[in-house]
Amino acid sequence: MTNTKSEFNRDDLLKCSSGEMFGPGNSQLPAPNMLMMDRIVKITEDGGEYGKGHIIAELDITPDLWFFACHFPGDPVMPGCLGLDAMWQLVGFFLGWSGGPGKGRALGVGEVKFTGQILPTAKKVTYEINLKRVVKRRLFMGLADGTVAVDGKVIYVAKDLKVGLFQDTSAF
Repeated sequence: MTNTKSEFNRDDLLKCSSGEMFGPGNSQLPAPNMLMMDRIVKITEDGGEYGKGHIIAELDITPDLWFFACHFPGDPVMPGCLGLDAMWQLVGFFLGWSGGPGKGRALGVGEVKFTGQILPTAKKVTYEINLKRVVKRRLFMGLADGTVAVDGKVIYVAKDLKVGLFQDTSAF
């Protein structure tokens, strides 16, 4: 591991989205509005359910978040795909944080279950990622399980989230 920092605030995450954290051409988080977390409260290389890495991140919910106005008008709810994307973002962040070179790309997910929703009245979303496998060869790749909880209640469960880091994405 090249980075010993184990928590990141909003300013840190914005630096990552602008390419300042892991260096040019390496893993970045999306910029707002697609940055789906406000902070990473814990990241470890050897923790979690499988002992391969663990991340906990949070998003503060306010009624003025951009997606509530358009999904669905008159029936606002955070799109489930944004929670799924947040989990991919975190797996990619983990790969960059652990020294992986290249740009992150989501490669798939085995299974996703939605059993709840995120409404404008919620206060906080918590993402938890448990790395199952981390490949550090020519292709850096992470395989993880993740959950999304709203105000302490798990509402999304994803199995086998897969993200890779690529030196060249032109043929993707």
